[in-house]
Amino acid sequence: MIGAEAGWLRIAYESIRQQDPAPMLAFFKLVLSFAPWLSFLIIARDTLLRVEIGLSVALALTVVMGVMRLNRGIILWVSLAFFAAATVSVIAFNDAWTLQYLGVLANGALALAAWLTIALGKPFTLDYAKEHVDPSLWNEPHFIRTNVLMTALWASAFTVSAVLALGKMEQAVLSELAYDLVSYAVLIAAAIFTVWYPEHLHRARAAARQL
Repeated sequence: MIGAEAGWLRIAYESIRQQDPAPMLAFFKLVLSFAPWLSFLIIARDTLLRVEIGLSVALALTVVMGVMRLNRGIILWVSLAFFAAATVSVIAFNDAWTLQYLGVLANGALALAAWLTIALGKPFTLDYAKEHVDPSLWNEPHFIRTNVLMTALWASAFTVSAVLALGKMEQAVLSELAYDLVSYAVLIAAAIFTVWYPEHLHRARAAARQL
């Protein structure tokens, strides 16, 4: 399943590679900000040792990326808080409850962070979109609305993933493989939309100006 986990990024890339390079670059920077979570997802499987290694790697990546300013804002602080707390709970105290609900807690933390950025009026995708948009447009209503929508999409994807992780843990309705595949499909859809939608709006506005 590691190939499937890493492969959703390749699928997203192949789906959007004909798009304008600026939104694609913003997409990859956004994905980079979730590198600690992706590393945790790939490594922390099957055995306690792998979970401990996955948590340690994710925590180290979070610290390094924060120092290098490759990650920022609420997502950075939530990542740091989650991986620090989970690492201490699992490695230092061998807490069975944390270990059992780790998948639900990880997705839940991401969902909470994403929804919180919307509630605070600072959707986390803004930081990445601003790097590729003229500063004169940063306060434009359509620019803000677009980022609220995209952040809400990611928040919804993380929320769905948390529910799926709970279902997988309880072994309810679907098989473990089915839960994994649905979760990956949700992430793929969110990734593709993140790049497609801004470009779609840009083309729609350009076409409207030509009328």
